Amino acid sequence: MTQVFVIGVAVVDFVFAVGALPTRAAKHRAKQAEIVGGGCAANAAVAIARLGGQALLGARLGDDALGDIIVADLEFEGVDTALVQRFAAARSSFSSIYVDDQGERQIMNFRGSGLGLATDWIASAPPVDAVLVDTRWSEGAVAGLQRAREQGVPGIVDAEAPMDFEVLTAASHVAFSRDGLLSLCGLETSTAAGPQLESALRQAGQRLATWVCVTDGALGCFYLDAGRFVHEPVLPITVRDTLAAGDVWHGAFALALGEGQGEGDAVRFANAAAALKCQTFGGRKGSPDRAAVMTFLKENQQCS
Repeated sequence: MTQVFVIGVAVVDFVFAVGALPTRAAKHRAKQAEIVGGGCAANAAVAIARLGGQALLGARLGDDALGDIIVADLEFEGVDTALVQRFAAARSSFSSIYVDDQGERQIMNFRGSGLGLATDWIASAPPVDAVLVDTRWSEGAVAGLQRAREQGVPGIVDAEAPMDFEVLTAASHVAFSRDGLLSLCGLETSTAAGPQLESALRQAGQRLATWVCVTDGALGCFYLDAGRFVHEPVLPITVRDTLAAGDVWHGAFALALGEGQGEGDAVRFANAAAALKCQTFGGRKGSPDRAAVMTFLKENQQCS
């Protein structure tokens, strides 16, 4: 079984379905609600487990009730939590999230407090086939990527702003969000168009001297392949909730690389997993299993 070490944030998400995202100070009533585990790294770990991989999560939590909920949910999903660090008198992270009728989301996150900064425990991780890190804890991310380099396996960054440049340069693969890429290149995220996205990705590739891609929601994924600017579009689905879609994408991508798939195939696999997640409300509750992804890919290949 392919093993992926995932390092980063794990939270509890309080998710509310609303007709439109709130714009004024008032009382608002949700049409539906879920309490579900979340966080970039934790969501990716769950995606890996559901897709048939073995996910080992390295995350920092408080020794509190929310931390208990986070760990219990991860273990229920089959994620190995042996390297989850719990800190006395610390507070675990949690988020309040609104999802509108178009599936777009608005997130208010508390990052937690009192969480330790030591990284020595990362060196105790067993050999794995890939390492995936987010950008929420730079010291841990760098330590994890160094571990990947020592083992000669892919080291992937889920690159969202704000980013520490040292994290990016330690990776073999950097998968930017659109806003993360544009912020790295000093571009306005609200105005950048297609040509600017290509220019920014090429600039990032030159600066980092590594494989780079950018995910752009409904537009899919763009990446560089031997100098070519390649677009892998999203497969057609009905969107209900985009929450955790990017995290699922990164988990699927890391798993595919760990399995030995090439970057192009890994992108297509990740696109399919993220698309299927978007059909279900409730964040990572919609993360698909391997059979669903393979069927989805086969059906769309036959229709193309």
